[in-house]
Order: sequence, then structure tokens, then C-alpha cells
Amino acid sequence: MPENMTNIIIISVILLAALGIFIGLLLGVAGKLFAVEVDERVTLVRECLPGNNCGGCGFPGCDGLADAIVAGTAPVNGCPVGGAPVAGKIGEIMGVDAGASAKKVAFVKCAGTCEKAKNKYNYVGIEDCRAAAAIPGAGGKACASGCLGLGSCVDVCQFDAISVTDDGIAAVDMEKCVACGKCVETCPKHLIELIPYDLAYMVKCSSTDKGKDVMSVCTAGCIGCGICEKACNFDAVHVENNVAHIDPEKCKGCGLCSMKCPKKVIINVKTGEAKEAPKPKTA
Repeated sequence: MPENMTNIIIISVILLAALGIFIGLLLGVAGKLFAVEVDERVTLVRECLPGNNCGGCGFPGCDGLADAIVAGTAPVNGCPVGGAPVAGKIGEIMGVDAGASAKKVAFVKCAGTCEKAKNKYNYVGIEDCRAAAAIPGAGGKACASGCLGLGSCVDVCQFDAISVTDDGIAAVDMEKCVACGKCVETCPKHLIELIPYDLAYMVKCSSTDKGKDVMSVCTAGCIGCGICEKACNFDAVHVENNVAHIDPEKCKGCGLCSMKCPKKVIINVKTGEAKEAPKPKTA
């Protein structure tokens, strides 16, 4: 190889090495000048979170929640999946009391099973409640507020906590539910509500139709008669817009409203059954 060619190669290598060193130094200086300071607590909080990224906390994943907790815009017990144990660890990092957070679960406010609720037509189409609700008539159920039973809520649940039973309506496994709220957001009929885990009784209906109209399409619907409201001694039950509602803060779990309900639509949350009247004593 000619000597001048060798010199050119050596000089080129030296120049490339020098350029690489220069760029490296430049990037190092720029990194320090423009570095965004990250609170180390964000990393510590993120490590405590379960990593499900379910969005139940109201933030875009666990990273978003960690940022919000450290910024003070989210509570230390803001993760519905982690619950009290995770809240306690994060509280220690943030130097605050995690406080008592009542466990919540999803509850489906519909008792209109295949046997009890009428259909106005047989729906044939995409097996998705949102798709069915978007067509004229909003699905095959005759009750405008009835569960369509096509499983959109099942598809979005990451915890296998909700299923569609053989009766054709969605049901929640309270022990698996973490109250992430995905099913609540997904249901086009707005039938699913987050309730306190310890709540004893709930109204398993959300229809706002008048009693006569309810009975014409479903034998298990609330008719808004007000008997439950009159029976309650704690002002916990009120009929609003033709359907009964139970105030979790006032309910004492006596079950009198359930026992008096003529449609047996106020049920025990744990057993799924209405309270039976005591049997008369025999002599």
C-alpha cells in the first residue's frame, strides 16, 4: 500500500476517534445542562404499585399514579388493586398516614334473567353490548335498562372478576373484584356501580320506567312503590325517578326493606337473595 494512502487512513481514524470523543463530551455536558430532575420518591412509589396499569385509579397507568402521588394530586391509597397493604407502603415513603380506605366492589343492577325479562327481538350481530346498544331499540331486551348479557364488561376485566351467567346477565365475583372501574365505564346501559364491600343490601334494578311499564317487560324490576322507603327506620332508602336507592352511609343492614319489597328486587349483596319474612311460631 502506498505510504500516502496509509497516512490518509491513519489520519481518518484519528479524526473519527476525536470526533467521537468530542460528541460524547458534548452529549455529557448537554445531559447535565438539560437534565430533568426526578424525585427519587417517584421510583420508590412506582416499585410499590402492582403494575397492572388498569387505569382504575384515574391516571394513565401506574407510572401516572406514582407521579401524581408524589406531586400531591393523588392520595397514597389511590391504587384500587393494591388496597391497604400498598397504601401503607406508599404512605411510609411519603411520610403520611395512608388512612382507612373501605374496599369497594362492582355490583350489577339488573335481575332481569332470561326467565324474568322479555325480549322484543332476537339480536343477531357482534357479541358486544356496546354494538347492540347502538342499533335501533338498543338491543334485544324489552327493558331499556336491562343487561344485554353480551359480555363487554367481561372482556375489559383484567381480574376474571365478572362473568355472564347462564341466566343471561352479568355477575361479579366479589372476592376477585378490585374495583378498577373498567366494567363501570364499559357498560352502555350504566348498570354497574361500585359499592362498599361491606354494604348489606342493594337494589338490583336501575329502570326508571313507571311500575306498570316495568311489569310489562320484567317480573324482577323495581316498580317504585315506596314500600321499602316506608319500611326503613334509618332514612337509608328513597325512591327517586321511579327506582329505589339505598344510601350506604345510612344503611344498617337490617334487611327490612328487602323483606318488605313485593318484587324481591332488594337483595343481600353477599347471597344474592332477598330477605325472607320470619316464619310464624307454631304452638
